[in-house]
Amino acid sequence: MTETTPKGNYWLVSGFLTILQNFSGVFFGFASFYVLVRSLSKSDYGAWVLFMSTIMIMESIRSGLIQSALIRYLAANDPEQHPLILTASTFLSLLITVVCVALNLLFSGYLAALWDSPQLVDLFRVYNIGFILSGVLNLFNYLEQANMSFKGIFITGLVRQVFFFLFVGITYYLNYPVQLIELVWVQVFSVVAATLLAYFFVRDKLRFSRSVSRAWVEKLFGYGKYAFGTFVSSMLSGTLDQMMLGAMLSPAASGAYNIAVRVVNLVDVPTNAMAVIVFPQGARRMAEEGKNAVKYLYEKSVGTTLAILVPMVLFLYFFAEWTIEIIAGGRYADSIPLLKITLLYCVFNPFGRQTGTILESMGKTRLAFFLVLISMITNLGLNFVFIKNIGVMGAAYATLTSSIIGFIIAQIVLKKEVSINWLNTFIYMYRFYPEFFSQYVRPFLRKAWVRVNNR
Repeated sequence: MTETTPKGNYWLVSGFLTILQNFSGVFFGFASFYVLVRSLSKSDYGAWVLFMSTIMIMESIRSGLIQSALIRYLAANDPEQHPLILTASTFLSLLITVVCVALNLLFSGYLAALWDSPQLVDLFRVYNIGFILSGVLNLFNYLEQANMSFKGIFITGLVRQVFFFLFVGITYYLNYPVQLIELVWVQVFSVVAATLLAYFFVRDKLRFSRSVSRAWVEKLFGYGKYAFGTFVSSMLSGTLDQMMLGAMLSPAASGAYNIAVRVVNLVDVPTNAMAVIVFPQGARRMAEEGKNAVKYLYEKSVGTTLAILVPMVLFLYFFAEWTIEIIAGGRYADSIPLLKITLLYCVFNPFGRQTGTILESMGKTRLAFFLVLISMITNLGLNFVFIKNIGVMGAAYATLTSSIIGFIIAQIVLKKEVSINWLNTFIYMYRFYPEFFSQYVRPFLRKAWVRVNNR
């Protein structure tokens, strides 16, 4: 995005690309899952879920600490400071990468034994190559984002997703018995391709200093630690239940639960897209209009999201058996009751997601971090108790219970901070349907009627 790009066009283009990236990520992730769940045995698929959950945590640890701080300081400082900032951020990223790789090598055997899946050792070791390369790719993407450009981020993300999907799709079509280690190597090659492509989008912005500035390292780390804590805690909350199922029951149990989670991820696309739109609006309105504007933005955005979300949830709830049959086949009938419970806590996601978005847009990153941390600890404790006593269904009930507890705590905090009334969200939800009809459906029908009569 060049400096001459009109401001309105910037928000239109960047918003469109960001939301498109969100949808494409979910779409290709789901498409790959659709093929893998039919190609792999239940045990292998469960092992793959546990592997992916673990590497997502590793990626989150690095991204959470680096991303927000680098983007903020590059965007807020003069170009003369950029080489110092970029060098300090690269140093931090390299340091975290070395630590994560070392921990991976040390504990891969322990995790494989814990989840009773020996093949995980080789998967973790090979992915270290991809993890090192993805650090470079992420740095390129953050640099582009800091310069208010999103095209390269979208394209490189799409390359990774399509590369992996094509491989699993072709092997399934050819009836080739794919091995998990081959899937990891494909991931590594897709990162290589995406990194080489990303370089061309940022090569003119890659300017480093000759030495690492200790002051900038401390500043970046000081800013990033709370965003890092929020990011990692949120990621752990979304994966702990699956990892605990793998440890306390079996990889197959984790795989069955993951299928229900995959469906919920599709339903959650409107929630994630709305958060992308609300964050810059929240920061701007807080600065220009104060807390009343933020209160309206929260209630309106949650209400609008619920209006889109609730019909989808109701449809999937009443047709859960048909949905699982279409998505995963007859082998995963045990995922049907899990899906019904996960859909219930899906309704609480817009409240939680927008709580974090609003608090961070107000500059209250520390408060947002502690709310997510409380949610993670609650989820961890409830999962341990419920899985131990109920089994695989315990993970779903635990996450539903922790979502309700998190919702109550968040609403108390928001009531104190911004005087938010959560009941207003349902008023906006109800108003959404006639507003949408009058603003979009009726004009469309009127134009269509005119065109028919003109013929």
